[in-house]
Amino acid sequence: MLYQFVKIIARAAIKFYCRDIHINKKELFNTDGPLLLAVNHPNSFLDAIILCTLFNKPIYSLARGDAFNGKLIAKILISLKLLPVYRISEGAENLSDNYSTFDQCKKIFNQNGIVLIFIEGKCINEWHLRPLMKGTARLAISSWQQGIPLKVLPIGINYSSFEKFGKNIHLFLGDFITAKEVDYKEGFGKGIQSFNKVAQQQLSRFVYEIEKSDKEKIQKLFFIPQSAIKKIILFVPSIAGWLLHAPLYYPLKKIILKKTNDTDHFDSIIVGLLFFTYPLYVVMISVSLFLLSGQLNFFWLLLLFPFTAWAHLQLKKQID
Repeated sequence: MLYQFVKIIARAAIKFYCRDIHINKKELFNTDGPLLLAVNHPNSFLDAIILCTLFNKPIYSLARGDAFNGKLIAKILISLKLLPVYRISEGAENLSDNYSTFDQCKKIFNQNGIVLIFIEGKCINEWHLRPLMKGTARLAISSWQQGIPLKVLPIGINYSSFEKFGKNIHLFLGDFITAKEVDYKEGFGKGIQSFNKVAQQQLSRFVYEIEKSDKEKIQKLFFIPQSAIKKIILFVPSIAGWLLHAPLYYPLKKIILKKTNDTDHFDSIIVGLLFFTYPLYVVMISVSLFLLSGQLNFFWLLLLFPFTAWAHLQLKKQID
């Protein structure tokens, strides 16, 4: 219930935290399970938010286990279809819990569901495909061994920026990997190597390789030219958008930058917090303006805020 409610809002909000999303195979968003999405991991939980928003069917996402500390938090995360997976850095004593999570994944597959796993493991803000971990291969191979007709879909996601709000995204969906493409009957170790080789071949075509200092290449790949007419039409609304939203965005950005301390979670955290605080901010300011003026239409004010925010995102600087 909570998942579906959040997804409805996210499908509207995605127009504001993403200026443009280029997708090569939109028809795959209608895919039925059992399906495992094997995705690179450049931008924390924003990667999962975007894919869960775009796919039509519910997606269960594997998330770092230490995020589930606390009964209330764990309950909320599970209601959002998140499942814990632990790394050795989060305590060797927790690794055995991964077997339970994988068993849950197989139950989801048996119900024709969809699971998302980050095939690189750790999140790092970079344009680079890192070595593939073994977890995705283990889950896929063990599912095939149990007779589950699982399909694995490699997905590469690339961002124009890891700091700017309103980014351009290039999303590439690959070809399905099935049991026929992987040689896993000669032993588990060789099976993992075979799976990762097939996945690597696809993802290496989808994930950009760019040095952070190469601004020219980033500009060439991601920049979207705006027509002169569009700039003229949206100029005033864009200025209004900056003025109306600066009191919320910039203090929030400063606080999050300080708290995240140059980690790779800033982008996701600011999107997540704005997702919840922005509606409250819009209602509060709209009510205040309505009461102060006595003439402004409250409902027109509610529409004015998101429109000017969208206008500003169209014209603001696209590349760091």
